Amino acid sequence: MAETVLEARELHVGYGPIRAVRGCSFVLGTGETVAIVGANGAGKTTIMRALSNLLPRQGGAVRVLGEDTAGVPAHALVRRGLLHIPEGRGIVGRLTVRDNLRIAHDSRATASGFTEALAAAYRRFPRLEARAGQRAGSMSGGEQQMLALAKAIVNPPRVLLIDEPSLGLAPMMVREAFDVLADFRRAGMAILLVEQNVRSALALADRAYVLRQGEIVFEDTGAALLASAERLRTHLVARPSSG
Repeated sequence: MAETVLEARELHVGYGPIRAVRGCSFVLGTGETVAIVGANGAGKTTIMRALSNLLPRQGGAVRVLGEDTAGVPAHALVRRGLLHIPEGRGIVGRLTVRDNLRIAHDSRATASGFTEALAAAYRRFPRLEARAGQRAGSMSGGEQQMLALAKAIVNPPRVLLIDEPSLGLAPMMVREAFDVLADFRRAGMAILLVEQNVRSALALADRAYVLRQGEIVFEDTGAALLASAERLRTHLVARPSSG
């Protein structure tokens, strides 16, 4: 069995009195791609923010690369080898493309120099080289997503958390984003993916967890879930609130 690089046990997360995530447990192994899928409002983004310590936990435990993360600042998790690309891309809009990539490169120790790392990012995304001196916030949504993904090229993380990589993108750019994630997967990067484009997510994932109203209702391989369309559809339709 692959070494576990990320583990959540009985994770509870909320916003004030509202419990958005209730007792979720899951694991991510070395070189694995795991998807969390569910309807809008199921708690997917809340889980990702809690894993990277951008939201406090109300209960449970999270271990990243074998160490408990309780009380560890988000930036310290980055130095340990975790990269979180949030919904909305998480770039610094007022800085140039090159400066965004410099920050990503310098966020943790790496064997490659910045010039070498930058060249690798530009080979994968030539458009970013043409935009190197442009403010990141002035680029198109597709270009911003390229930049977000390029952060994992200039300094590859051991664990990548990526939230809604297809959000707001044209179909061609969605394919590009998933092609890049497939490259990361082939390179052995451990990836935890939250994605509303369920078919694309399951086609990429080794395993997937289905989340409904803050609880994991079942898990299976990505291929098995793709083949169980009716079963999956039942759980991906949001139930009306009883409140």
